[in-house]
Amino acid sequence: MMKEKRKKIIIPNNREKIVEEKETEEDVIFNISLRPKKLKDFIGQRDTAENLIISIEAAKKRKDPLEHILLSGPPGLGKTSLAHVIANEMNASITSTSGPAIERAGDLIGILTNLSEGDILFIDEIHRLTNVVEEYLYPAMENFEIDFIIDKGPYAKTVKFNLKRFTLIGATTRSGLLTAPLRGRFGMFHHLDFYEDEPLMKIAKRSAKILNIQIDKEGALEIARRSRGTPRIVNRLLRRVRDWSDVKADSKITRETAKAALKIHGIDEIGLDFIDRKVLNAMHTSYKGGPVGIEALASTMNEEADTIVDVVEPFLLKKGLIKRTPRGRELTELAYEHLGISNYKEQKELF
Repeated sequence: MMKEKRKKIIIPNNREKIVEEKETEEDVIFNISLRPKKLKDFIGQRDTAENLIISIEAAKKRKDPLEHILLSGPPGLGKTSLAHVIANEMNASITSTSGPAIERAGDLIGILTNLSEGDILFIDEIHRLTNVVEEYLYPAMENFEIDFIIDKGPYAKTVKFNLKRFTLIGATTRSGLLTAPLRGRFGMFHHLDFYEDEPLMKIAKRSAKILNIQIDKEGALEIARRSRGTPRIVNRLLRRVRDWSDVKADSKITRETAKAALKIHGIDEIGLDFIDRKVLNAMHTSYKGGPVGIEALASTMNEEADTIVDVVEPFLLKKGLIKRTPRGRELTELAYEHLGISNYKEQKELF
């Protein structure tokens, strides 16, 4: 008899900002309702999806669990959704947790010993595991066993737990912070990059259909253009535009409706929000366009350095608004144009 699929969520971990504020319980339920169930329905990241389809079919043919998978990329690109899709394709149960949630080795042992044959363990922000917990994870990934030391001193003894064969899917926004031993134990690596406007438009239309929202192609494209190349933001902005449309328009989302609604929320034509513009303005007014170190910039803005590095900076780099140099971050000519400062060369000379 086919085993009933179980989905466990230990602790979700989302570090977001203005356009990506921390998810409420309502947001979590909303996003789960929009997740695709199959890889063929997963929009965008086609190379990754096609490679996973081959790996899954091969594993099914051999009747083996998948190799351990590492998913990397900025927040909101679908790492969690992809993990659940993989579990669904493998007809496997999935247990979800996050690096900061596993504080002690005992927590990890409790999770691992409850996994059944072929189950999937999904660890979000896996780079934030403590060193002690990570050490216990190595033999679990390699040999499907784990050694636990009980008592101390002359009474100490080792207890070996044999684990069922499972698949670990790790997700990280900072792959460079993963230790070499942990990275080396993953069999598959997939990096998710920012989406182009076309697939984001398809995501907006798909979500609108599921939520019974009337939206035309131009309206979906306008939302896509301002979504920072991120599916999660597409769905969030779609909700905000829907609210505005229900109150101020005829409940149908058009290009003009989307533009008016997003203007009220401070989202400009390329998707920058208040925090993004605050970073650019701080670099311009306080540091004369740079170079400036990330810690100094974070202190000036009274923000966490990790928030700027993980959430703000990747999109600004992709849009060519800032650049990294050996001395720090600098504004580019495009940033000055976006800030409305036309005399870029004169500014640099004055600085």
